[in-house]
Amino acid sequence: MSAGAHVTPTRPNPVAGFFKIEGTATALVFLVLIVLFMITAPRAFLGYRVYMSFMASVPPPLIIALGLTLVATAGEMDLSFPSVVAFASYVFGFLFQQYDMTWLALLAALAVGTAMGFVNGLVVTKLGIPSMIATLAMMFLWGGLLTVMSNGVSIAIPDIQQTLLNTIMVGRIGGIFPAQMLWAIALSVFIWHLLNRHRFGENILFIGDSLKVAKVVGIQIDREKIKLFTLMGLLSGLAGVFLTVETTTYFNQQGAGYLLTVIAAVFIGGTSIFGGSGKVAGTVFASLIVAVIEAGLVASGVQGFWTRFYIGLVFIISVVMNTAIEDPDKVPLIKSLRSRMRQ
Repeated sequence: MSAGAHVTPTRPNPVAGFFKIEGTATALVFLVLIVLFMITAPRAFLGYRVYMSFMASVPPPLIIALGLTLVATAGEMDLSFPSVVAFASYVFGFLFQQYDMTWLALLAALAVGTAMGFVNGLVVTKLGIPSMIATLAMMFLWGGLLTVMSNGVSIAIPDIQQTLLNTIMVGRIGGIFPAQMLWAIALSVFIWHLLNRHRFGENILFIGDSLKVAKVVGIQIDREKIKLFTLMGLLSGLAGVFLTVETTTYFNQQGAGYLLTVIAAVFIGGTSIFGGSGKVAGTVFASLIVAVIEAGLVASGVQGFWTRFYIGLVFIISVVMNTAIEDPDKVPLIKSLRSRMRQ
């Protein structure tokens, strides 16, 4: 190139930059679904009540999904959380019903969830069992133990509605807005900072990206994984308490219905299934997407068994969109189209 040659600077693409913002693609899918259901089910989606229903039902699975986002970022998986949710729910319901405990019941439920997560972490790290297999086994183990302890009996605690704990956790602000959504938002902000602004989050990202690199930089991998699964247990236990206080009921299969939807929310939100990349904002919007699909299809008159079909369809679309934004060459179709355009 000659000395006098002029080089034209490349201008950043504002559209590409916009979609690089964490959670943008998932938020766009969520907005498209809202508009779609406003058209197909205007009586429900042009009013405020359906949105308040979302705000009441989304927090428990969202809280679990936040923990699972961190676990997946480290390249691990936790399938035991439905049993942890149910166990914490049982502890809370039993202590409130039998001993009239409220705050102590909350602390006991959180302690039980934390302890279960700690044991999960030990099984994964000290026994060397892959986390998916280990936590699947622990789901059955914890679930079986709970069935023995509870004798399969449900617990109803309607009196919880008269307590300060109920007001603080799941009360309606202004008589309309569910307080649990504010707790879920606050936890989302905390988890985002933990992943993106804290040493623990940095260690998780290193571990998920490459164990060899993590060892080279001096990260105590087993210690960090145990902390990770312990935090997952704590959040699952908290979700169990929120669920019990809101519904005023414990039953043996509590939390079981969250297994697939929570996992879907994590990966719809853009967290890498291979580890090394976690999208907390994406998880938040994806949790809303799952709830919107379930309610929107019913309100639109679509038969309920189509719900999982559409969740799967949105799952595929969202994952492809997130992958295309992060690294288009990882999508063979997009890579092929780009190569043809260059030719």
